[in-house]
This record gives sequence, C-alpha cells and structure tokens, in this order.
Amino acid sequence: MSFFKKRILSFKYAFTGIKWAFASQHNLWIHLFTAICAIILALYFDISRLDWIIIIACITTIFSVEFINTAIEWLVDSIYKEQNPVAGKIKDVSAAAVLVVAMGVAAIGVMVFYPYVEVICK
Repeated sequence: MSFFKKRILSFKYAFTGIKWAFASQHNLWIHLFTAICAIILALYFDISRLDWIIIIACITTIFSVEFINTAIEWLVDSIYKEQNPVAGKIKDVSAAAVLVVAMGVAAIGVMVFYPYVEVICK
C-alpha cells in the first residue's frame, strides 16, 4: 500500500473514531455545545488573536482528553467483562482527568471573556 493511501486510511480511521465516540458519549455533545458557544462569543466580541489561540487550545484539549477517556473506558470494558474494583478505579481516574481539564477550561474561558463582557456592562 502506498504512503498516501496509508495516510488517507489513517484519517478515515480517525474520523470513524470521532463518529463512534460521539455516537456513544453524551458528554462529547455537551463539550461540542460549549465549544460552539465559545466560538460564537469569540466571533461576537472579535477577540484578539492570542485569545483565539487560547480558546482553540482549550477546545482541542477537552476533546482530546474526552476521546482518550472514551478509549480507556472501552479498553477496560473489553478486558473486564465482569464488574471489577480495579476496572472501576481505572475508569474513575480517567473520568477525573476529563473533569479536571473541563474545570480548567471553564476557568480559562471566564478569564478570556470577562474583559470583553466587562466592557459591554459598563
């Protein structure tokens, strides 16, 4: 198989993974909604280039961590067919990583958008 066909297939597999994740993970839809809201606010406030970089980094980070969490959950479920305390701990810690990143992203979002909202409120 040629180099280019392999690259095209790798993109196809990645997009299939995104599709499977969105089909099964409700939290991804919440992240998508908040990302769209952030983009709409960013366009409305005409935020600076640096703020755009920060917002895009936050969006890609939360989606990446959620995709990794989903992969870990599926891997654990495929290994442990019965309920297992170790499997539960693995999944809980993986979910905690998403929660920590989501809280950080929310705090960053407040810090980025606050100055723009403050100008309107004056």
